[in-house]
Amino acid sequence: MSSHESGRQAPTALIVGASRGLGHALAAELLGRGWDVVGTVRDTAGRTLLHDLADRFPGRVTVEHLDINEPAGLPPLHERLAARTLDILFVNAGTAKAVDTPIGAVTTEEFVEVMVTNALSPMRVIEGLEDLVPASGLIGVMSSGQGSLTNNVRGLRELYRGSKAAVNMFMRSYAARRPDRALVLIAPGWVRTALGGDQAPLTIEDSIPGVADVLLSKLGKPGLEYRNHKGETVPW
Repeated sequence: MSSHESGRQAPTALIVGASRGLGHALAAELLGRGWDVVGTVRDTAGRTLLHDLADRFPGRVTVEHLDINEPAGLPPLHERLAARTLDILFVNAGTAKAVDTPIGAVTTEEFVEVMVTNALSPMRVIEGLEDLVPASGLIGVMSSGQGSLTNNVRGLRELYRGSKAAVNMFMRSYAARRPDRALVLIAPGWVRTALGGDQAPLTIEDSIPGVADVLLSKLGKPGLEYRNHKGETVPW
């Protein structure tokens, strides 16, 4: 019997960036574990995989619009969600540009776009919606193993690496200001998605169940952890 059938209120996760790829897969995984999901999409013009999930799980998926690089969209989203409790707030949205370009050759436009999308905007989302997450909940960001300074012995993907290292640092600063918060940075592995590419060794099915396990294991446990999809700690 599901939580809905028994009358018990299901926990709710807000996944920012859930229209496709890892965000959509995480939404589907949590739905399968009895959670309700609020997922955001950037484009309001057409249907996404998240809309298909909403059709498959009537009443359990709310599709919201948010472009994380448009801060003006956060207050209206907060207002729409104000009556809900978000047991998980997870920012998945991200981008990659100039992946084969040494950092000194990256254009200023590319640098700004990736840094704003991957580092600044996730923190704006977190600080704009944090009050909707109770002490028993969790706030997280989809980082990457490529954001690890310790593990970077090859270079490559330098702009993307830098943006993930930056969001890791910003989350550490946030954790220092909010030691009461349960926080997590997730390195999902190199996964075959539109962002990860066809050469990635992991499938979504290899990664996302483990990501969900990590998120659920961190609920209500104060402090920031940087973990991979296997639950292992990633060195800073």
